[in-house]
Amino acid sequence: MSGKKAAGSGESVALQVRQVEKALRSVYVDAGLLHVSDLDGKSPQERDPRLLSRALTAQAVRMVTGFSPQEAADTVIDGIADQGIDAIAVVDGPDPHIYLVQAKWSQYGKAKSEREAVLELLAGLRLIDDEDFSPFNPRGRQLAEQAKAVMSKGPVPVTQVVVLMRTDEVIEGFRHALVNGEKEFNRFGELLDHRIILAPDVWASVRDDLAPKPVELTTVLFPWFAVNTPYDSYQGVVSAELVAEWAEHGSHLFNLNIRNPLGRTSINNELIETLTEEPAHFLYFNNGITVLCESVEKTYQSMRTPHASPLTLTLHNASVVNGAQTVRSVADAIAADEGAASAQVPVRIIVTGKAVDFAKRTTQATNRQNRVEARDFITLDPVQAAILEEMRAELGLDYSVRRGELEPPEATGCSVVEAACALACAHPDSQYAARMATTLDVLWERGSQGIYDVLFRPQPGAYLLWNSVRVLRAVRSALHALRPRYEGRGAALIDNGVYLLAHLVFQRLDTESIDEPDPQLEWSADALARVPGLIKELLPAVAAVIDELYGERSQIRGVCADVARCREVAGRVLDAAADPRSPVARDKYRRIPAQRKPRRPNAVHVLIDQGVLEEGDPLTLTTAYPMEAEALREWLAQDEKRSRATWVKHRTKPVLWAADGKRYSPSGLITHMWKLAEWAEQPVANQGTARWVAPTGETLADLAWRVLNGLEEPGPGPEDD
Repeated sequence: MSGKKAAGSGESVALQVRQVEKALRSVYVDAGLLHVSDLDGKSPQERDPRLLSRALTAQAVRMVTGFSPQEAADTVIDGIADQGIDAIAVVDGPDPHIYLVQAKWSQYGKAKSEREAVLELLAGLRLIDDEDFSPFNPRGRQLAEQAKAVMSKGPVPVTQVVVLMRTDEVIEGFRHALVNGEKEFNRFGELLDHRIILAPDVWASVRDDLAPKPVELTTVLFPWFAVNTPYDSYQGVVSAELVAEWAEHGSHLFNLNIRNPLGRTSINNELIETLTEEPAHFLYFNNGITVLCESVEKTYQSMRTPHASPLTLTLHNASVVNGAQTVRSVADAIAADEGAASAQVPVRIIVTGKAVDFAKRTTQATNRQNRVEARDFITLDPVQAAILEEMRAELGLDYSVRRGELEPPEATGCSVVEAACALACAHPDSQYAARMATTLDVLWERGSQGIYDVLFRPQPGAYLLWNSVRVLRAVRSALHALRPRYEGRGAALIDNGVYLLAHLVFQRLDTESIDEPDPQLEWSADALARVPGLIKELLPAVAAVIDELYGERSQIRGVCADVARCREVAGRVLDAAADPRSPVARDKYRRIPAQRKPRRPNAVHVLIDQGVLEEGDPLTLTTAYPMEAEALREWLAQDEKRSRATWVKHRTKPVLWAADGKRYSPSGLITHMWKLAEWAEQPVANQGTARWVAPTGETLADLAWRVLNGLEEPGPGPEDD
């Protein structure tokens, strides 16, 4: 594996071009916003560069005017008889402005800065200035006439915009041609200027398009007081009804928070109960909400005695950094009972301006009063924000970082937990697979002995991360398929050695190109095809090496969690695989069909007895087979809460459903959901623990298999609820 290498200039250019092309195709080409009838019948080799050049032109128009994608696309006149101008953007109104745009696309990021292109652009401007519109094509003629009409109203500035898909600065002759050409039009006032847009600028603009938009909140405080030094801050009481309106901004409202609302946890249920049954007491029982914002606008109702009246604040770029659970609970309570709207909520607002470090410190400090995990603080790491951006821009995938955030479906992305597990397994050193075998909490440890910085410093590329995740998923799937065929130590290895086996799979794959740009994901497609065969080969080989090194009575779980032993096992297995003379290991732990098995332990009981899941851990629904998925698809899409739940430490009803805030057994909830979805062909029974996925990416059933005591001896696995 080539690993996380520093991006050189060539790699950086390729990345920028690739991500810009993906965005241009998505926004303009695939959406059908451009006028392209003149390209019908042309070969893809001729058509594609022209399409991308027009899309690049439209993006440049958006950058200088703020037009919508459709408005920008409508300014493009590129084609026959465009007179050297690719777009004419007319901004009318109190601040009129004319933009003449010329674009040069290059798939290699080396668009030429040719002096002739400048001369063509100036020639087109002369035609417009002389009101000679006939040489333009029909669309160009119409826009040229509009431009001249605005220019005739008075001294209206005109800007020549040249956008070049290149990272290097333009040659001096190109810039001189622009400056010299402007002299002809600026004899009686400085009206004509120019702007050169290069690939990094375009790249930044398309990434900005993908970024969440700043949240603007309006709130009314009463009573209230203010502190103006060293930072402006306001503290007071806000109506629950107004707080519920904030929740309409969704997860963007919590962009600076270290975690999203966790759903209907037991604590949040208590909040909702107070709001609906004792709304007047909520002010006394709740710690309140802390909001950070970049700037604020104040409206006093009384000039002489402002504190005697409500204070209206408009918060720009606002984020709830503490109290996300309160915001969500208030919204849920009012949706269930309008009486909750009368409750009052304590709120603190701090205006941080551009003080990024202070904002981070405030976020950390305000969250220490509640149980916060080490993982929660990594949401403040800029690397995670950069990964999220790159996953969107490069692969069009989602990446969830905050605890409580709805994890993307497997086809559309992954969480930071799954990514960290996969990167740890892909690392050449097996110690990381061993260290997280007992608990995933070690993934977030920082410092010289921590794992987090090893995995995320320098920032892993989108392809390395996504390919690693896909391989780990394939390993889990292959092991899940084989699990019923093994018993005793073989079953224990499947349940406790997932990460060791995944590490060995990565070492057996050709990972030289795992982090290379690969939009078609050809590397992972080839790798995934090999995983089942590798797992079948590695299972008996690893079991045999452990037996040989540590004896047949050694504890599999202990070996898989021991750094030194994992290294020894991995080295021995890989050496044997590289030696064609090594004998094939005997698969002695394959299950032999036997008589009736004793009753299996209850999966829920195993998870509770072993303390595997924490109260409030998020669970997500996974359908067991295609017919079920098809039957529930439309019903689930109507409300995302239907696919979400949280874990409750209850031996019979441990699943708290986000859709109604009630507790169920895993199977009982699945049956209830089938009934609500009106699935006429539903089976008589179901295995609910195989349908709810824990934060580790495993189903409850798989998780119970992995942690069940006594797996070292042949015996049955955990039973469903």
